[in-house]
Amino acid sequence: MSKTSRIDVNCDMGESYGRWTLGDDRGMMPYLSSVNIATGYHAGDPPTIRQTVEAAVEHGLGIGAHVAFPDLMGFGRRRMVIPPRELQDYCLYQIGALQAFVTAAGGRLAHVKPHGALYVMASEDPEMAHAVAAATAAVDPSLPLMLLHRGCADAVAPTGVRLVAEAFPDLHYDRDGKLVIEKSKVAWDPQTVAGRAVRMATEGRVTTAEGTDIAVDAASLCIHGDAPNGVAVARAVHEALTGAGVDIVPLRTLLAA
Repeated sequence: MSKTSRIDVNCDMGESYGRWTLGDDRGMMPYLSSVNIATGYHAGDPPTIRQTVEAAVEHGLGIGAHVAFPDLMGFGRRRMVIPPRELQDYCLYQIGALQAFVTAAGGRLAHVKPHGALYVMASEDPEMAHAVAAATAAVDPSLPLMLLHRGCADAVAPTGVRLVAEAFPDLHYDRDGKLVIEKSKVAWDPQTVAGRAVRMATEGRVTTAEGTDIAVDAASLCIHGDAPNGVAVARAVHEALTGAGVDIVPLRTLLAA
């Protein structure tokens, strides 16, 4: 029996900066239901943000603020020690910036998702998760917050923000359910990723790097657009999910059901 017949498929994008281009954002969009757009702290600049937001609105995608540590040189992947109140300010600043671009493009901000080291740390540290959620609630408490799992749900609950877990079919997991982060995104076989995505959506399971099975509970699947074959992977995932009878819908639509 299927675990779910509906799921969100998201991708991090808008991560180009100045003359440096990362990923084929427009090529990915037809196969997604949501996007997480960089807000300038780990990547992205105002023209890139505007162009990515406008394209996402054109494609009818849910738009999320991809908030991060202020770490352009490290692409947001370096851990930082930041007081919770300051972290809340950093996130509020970034969410507000993206919201302005979304409003200008005639869209509506749909969710918040931390990036890189902030994502990992907020998924593990209740105090950090609360800081990100508090910033989200200050903008709009109806905005869901994406993290790896619901381990920090008790810390987030007082803010009124809904915590949503996601899964990653194009990354390895270890036996403890933690992600095995690649230094640079490698090209996975599209059919392998597609098969993992279907299994995550319909069975709530994934095979770890050690070869054992673990449970995953996710309302959204993340596909990486910075992989060398990101578009091919996204296309294969889209075809496999729809072929398995799983509808791909934006997160806000999914949660409203």
